[in-house]
Amino acid sequence: MSSALVTGISLVLLALGYYFYGRFVERRIVEPDEDAEVPAFALRDGVDYEPGRPLMLFGHHFTNIAGAGPIVGPVIAVVYYGWAATLGWIVLGTIFVGGIHDYLSLMVSARNEGKSISDIAGRLVGRKAALVMALFLWLALILIIAMFAILAANTLISAPAVVIPNAGLLIAAMIIGLAIYRYRQPLWIVTILGTVLLGLLVWLGDVYPIELPASWGEPFVVWFVVLMLYCLLVSVLPIWFMEQPRDYLSALLMVFGILLGFVAIFAANAPMQAPVHVSAFPAQGPIWPMLFIIVACGAVSGFHALVGGGTTVKQLPNERDGLAISYGSMVLEAAQAVSVLAIVAAGLYWAGSHIAPDGKTLLVHELMESKQGGGPAVTFIRGFANLTSAGLPFISFQMAMLIGALVLNATLVDTLDTCTRLGRFVLAEALGERVAPLRNRWLAAIITLIPAAYLGLSGMGEFLWPVFGAANQLIAALAFLVIAIYLIGIGKPSIYVIVPGIFVLLTTIAALCYQGYTLLTAPEPNHVLAGICIVLIALAIYVSTEAVPRLRQVVVAAHPDESTVSE
Repeated sequence: MSSALVTGISLVLLALGYYFYGRFVERRIVEPDEDAEVPAFALRDGVDYEPGRPLMLFGHHFTNIAGAGPIVGPVIAVVYYGWAATLGWIVLGTIFVGGIHDYLSLMVSARNEGKSISDIAGRLVGRKAALVMALFLWLALILIIAMFAILAANTLISAPAVVIPNAGLLIAAMIIGLAIYRYRQPLWIVTILGTVLLGLLVWLGDVYPIELPASWGEPFVVWFVVLMLYCLLVSVLPIWFMEQPRDYLSALLMVFGILLGFVAIFAANAPMQAPVHVSAFPAQGPIWPMLFIIVACGAVSGFHALVGGGTTVKQLPNERDGLAISYGSMVLEAAQAVSVLAIVAAGLYWAGSHIAPDGKTLLVHELMESKQGGGPAVTFIRGFANLTSAGLPFISFQMAMLIGALVLNATLVDTLDTCTRLGRFVLAEALGERVAPLRNRWLAAIITLIPAAYLGLSGMGEFLWPVFGAANQLIAALAFLVIAIYLIGIGKPSIYVIVPGIFVLLTTIAALCYQGYTLLTAPEPNHVLAGICIVLIALAIYVSTEAVPRLRQVVVAAHPDESTVSE
C-alpha cells in the first residue's frame, strides 16, 4: 500500500476528529468563558504564572508534550507489531482518548487555580490520596527525565552537528524572550528573527560538528551530566525568559521537520515496506496491553496532564484558547507520529520485503540494536534521511540526517527541563506546607534530578521505555478518574472520560504486571525496575480505591433521586 495514501487518510481522520469531536467536547462539557479570570492573570508572579501569547503557548505546550514519545514509540511498535495496529491506535486513541484527556486536564486545572492533578485530587478525594498520587507523579517524572536524557545524550554523540544548534538555541531563546516580554516587539518580527537564527545555527552545526575529546572521558557520561546541569538551571529561571521562547523556536523547527517529512512522503510515494502485522506475541510482549503503552505520546499520554496542569495552565491567557492549545497540540503530535510511522515503514530496508541492495546498509532490526545501529531514535533519523533525500533530491542525505536529528533532540531537551520544573511543582504542592525547604526552587529541582541521574547512568536504559510507558499511561488513567469526579460534581457529562479511563487503567495495570514479572524472571533480574513496577501498581490501586467511595458520594449528591447515572 502507498505510504502517501495511508498518511493522507490518517491526517483527514485526525482533522475531522478535532473539528467534530473536539468542538463537541468543548460545547458539551467545558463551555469556555471568555471573560473568566484565568490563573495566569489571577496569580501572576513573573516566574511560573505569566500569561503568554496563544501562538507561543501552543509552541511551548506542543514541544513539551511531544518529546521523543511520538518518535520512539511508533518506531518500536511498527517493528514488533506491524503498522496497521500501530496506526489504528494512534488515530483512534488521539481522537477519543488523548485529545479529551489533554483538553479536560488543562481546563479543570484552569478552574482550580492552576493546580496540578494531584493537588486537585486532594480536594476531591482526600489528602492521603493526593500525597500518594503526588509520589506516583514524581516517580513518573523521574523516569521521563532519565529516559529522555539518555536519548538526548546518545543523539548528541551520534549526530555531533546538532551540538551547536542546541546550545545556540538557548541564547536565541533569551534574546527572543527579552524582545517579546521586555521590549514588547511584535510576534511576527520575533518569528522572523528566530527563523533566521535557527538557519544560522543549523549552518554552523553542519560546518563545525562538535565531538568531545577522548581525554574528557566517556562521551555519554559527559553529555548526560551536562544535560542534568542544564535541567537544573533552566527549571528555576522565569518561564518567559528562556523556556517559553525556547519552546517556541523548537516548535518552529519541529513543524518545519514534520512538514518536510510529509512533503517527502507524498513526493516519494514509496510503498509501505514494513509488514502490516508482525505478531500478537513478539519479544516486547503481547499486543494487548504492551502496544497501548509503548505508543503513549501520539495516542494518549498522562504526561500531558502534568504539562497542561503544570506549566501551560499558568500561562493560559483565555479559556477560549484551551481547545486549540491542548486538543490541537495532541492532534499535531498524532500527525507527527503518523509521519514517523510512514517514514520508518517506507523509508528503511526490511528483511524479506525490501532488502538493502548493497549488502552494507543496515536493516531495520539492525538499526534497532542500540550497540550497532543506535536504537529507535537513530532508526527514525536514518529513515527520515532516506525518504527525504529520495523524494526531494535537492536535499542531501547528510542534510536530511541533520534536520532529523535536530527535530528529535530539540524536543528531548525541551521536555527535560519542563519535567524538572514539574517535579519541583509536585514536591512543593504535596509537601511544601510541612517541609518548608521544598518550597525552594533549587532544592526541589536537585532532589528530582538525583534519582533521575542514577537511573540514567546505571545502564538500565533499554528497560526504561516500557516501564516509562506504563507509568505514563497510569497517570492518564488517574487523571481521567479525578476529572470524572470533578465533572459529576458540577453536573457535567462524565461518560466521555469514564469509558476511556477504565480502558487505560486496566491496560496499564496489566502492562505493569507483565513488565514486573518479565523483569523478575529474566536471566539477569532487574530488581530496581521491577520494584518500581510493583510500587506503581500499589500506588494506582490505592488511589483508585480511595477515589471510588468519593465517586459514589459525588454521584449521590448530584443525583439524589436516581439509583444510576445516565451519563
